[in-house]
Amino acid sequence: MKKVFSLIAILALMFSMAACSSDEKASTGEKKEDVTISYASWSLGTEKEQNLERLMIKAFEKKYPNIKVKIDESISPTDWNGTLAAAASAGKMPDVFALPQIPASLSNDWLMDVTKMTEKDKDFANIPEAVRESATYNEKVYAIPFAQHFLGYLVNKDLFNEANLDYPEFGFSVEEYTKAIKEVTNISKGVAGTNHAFSVADWYPAAVNPDMGWYTLADGQYSLDSKEFIAGANLAKEIITNNYAYETLPDDQKANFKGENPEEVWMNGQVAVKWDGTWGIPALLEKGQFEFDYIGLPGGRTGVTNDFVGISKTSKHAEEAYLFSKWMSFGKEGFMKRMEIAQKEGKALNTLPVNSDPEILDEYFAINEVPGIKIAYDNLDNAVVEPVKTEPGYVDARWEAPTGVKVGDEANAKVALIMDNVIKGNLKIEDYAKQLDQLADQKSKEAQEALKDK
Repeated sequence: MKKVFSLIAILALMFSMAACSSDEKASTGEKKEDVTISYASWSLGTEKEQNLERLMIKAFEKKYPNIKVKIDESISPTDWNGTLAAAASAGKMPDVFALPQIPASLSNDWLMDVTKMTEKDKDFANIPEAVRESATYNEKVYAIPFAQHFLGYLVNKDLFNEANLDYPEFGFSVEEYTKAIKEVTNISKGVAGTNHAFSVADWYPAAVNPDMGWYTLADGQYSLDSKEFIAGANLAKEIITNNYAYETLPDDQKANFKGENPEEVWMNGQVAVKWDGTWGIPALLEKGQFEFDYIGLPGGRTGVTNDFVGISKTSKHAEEAYLFSKWMSFGKEGFMKRMEIAQKEGKALNTLPVNSDPEILDEYFAINEVPGIKIAYDNLDNAVVEPVKTEPGYVDARWEAPTGVKVGDEANAKVALIMDNVIKGNLKIEDYAKQLDQLADQKSKEAQEALKDK
């Protein structure tokens, strides 16, 4: 009898251990239900190319074999919000999708509140505070910081060396910027000081006044009638009207350059100081034939812009969608894998780290080949954030809002057309600054009010 009871006890223990093992497997995802999540992004390239993003998806599926990721190609890069709206109307929203602007997606009621998932996530806490706040509306997190880029200038060191001039370095002043592009320009020899000047009015106020942000924006208010903004617009006009910028040169002067478009002219080494984002660096590392560096913004500030993804409010697999979004973006494990794949496959990293974990940063800067990026990272406390994707009303305030002003054949010109004509020298910024400022503040207030109930 004792032997029978002993056998029963042993069997019971075995079943108990098996049950525990089963529970452990379930908790690690090994025995979870198989699910498929859909994903839409403009950065996936083609199946044939197998770019870094697609390789990251494959690595995710290997790590989490119960989760399959289906790429949704019905969302068109040429009409992203339009095709997203169509998908929403048809009840076919992707589980995870790239966001051109968070406020637009929020106002369309497309985004899931992911606050509960982020507040217990240690990796999310390692995202810089300014970036976390940019994805937060009414104290709720609605978007996931997906990638990080720096905005600013890249310098072709060779052109300055050949002209026996000092090239600008990170921390250069507005005066040094202006002097550099003027002195290096030699149109007859096919050398342009810069690629274009249309971004000068956006960054200039923040470069000369620490209390101002991008396009003067600070705490939801604009200062477009300020001396800083007016000076920036006039500097942009000076650069263009004096033919220091390639993209606005007359055709007969462009004939001195090699290339069918501005990017080719830059890659051919004929632009000295190029306005760009760090997303342009991988191509330079792969194909560039000249020595270059990232030098950021005049004034020593780091210009930051982030990409974001959202999780559909109607997703039936929210936890898996969040896990995937984290892997592809700010998660430590995912970013370490991204760097590993990039090195193994010989691909340039296409994003800066979003997560400020020291181990991530140490590994990243051990393989990063552009000195200026490290300096820019060290200056993140002095960063200025481009608000295009995050600030309610900004797209209207900067580009889309009708002004009631007649410009050429356009009876009701939008802000973008006014600014383009100011910078090209056809209009005076002093005549429109006050009106633009009032309009921008109006659009900001309207957009903020519209999101209060979200």
